[in-house]
Amino acid sequence: MTHEEGRARLLEMVLATFERKEITLSSGKKSNFYLDCRIPLMKPLGQKLAGEQMLGRLMAGSSVDAVGGMAVGAVPLVSAVLSAAAHHDPGTKLEGFFVRKETKKHGKGRQIEGGFAPGQTVALVEDTCTTGGSTLDALEIVEAAGGKVARVLCLVDRGEGAKEVFAERGIELEAIFSRDDLPV
Repeated sequence: MTHEEGRARLLEMVLATFERKEITLSSGKKSNFYLDCRIPLMKPLGQKLAGEQMLGRLMAGSSVDAVGGMAVGAVPLVSAVLSAAAHHDPGTKLEGFFVRKETKKHGKGRQIEGGFAPGQTVALVEDTCTTGGSTLDALEIVEAAGGKVARVLCLVDRGEGAKEVFAERGIELEAIFSRDDLPV
């Protein structure tokens, strides 16, 4: 399957979750449609295609040491990217991590788990971006821990403000699919 065929197939899988109904999003905003990207990301083909699409985008831009995002939404996408990276280059040095909303109250009390270290240049990923709120939270936590967020990528940009939020910070939101790909 070519890169474009993979993108088209992944879009089919994402659109299969599309519902036209009033819903309250995690940002608190109301929307007249809903997408659940977790469904394709929890299927073998969806994992493979999403990982390949995101890795392709990562490889086309400035390099990063690690890829991560806010738990729970970004975790399957981070895993998909890492799997695609290992398939592409078994010797890859790309690390993965996830960010908790709050510091863990047990164990080592970490807020960032996985292959993150201060000084790393990272890309944050998210399945769906609306206002960018949860990814912005992850960005602030990573930067406070000594990381440099160079890139933000998502599968679907709903076109409701996230792009502008990251532009204000000098970061382009790189989306595999945009609002133009949606039947809204």
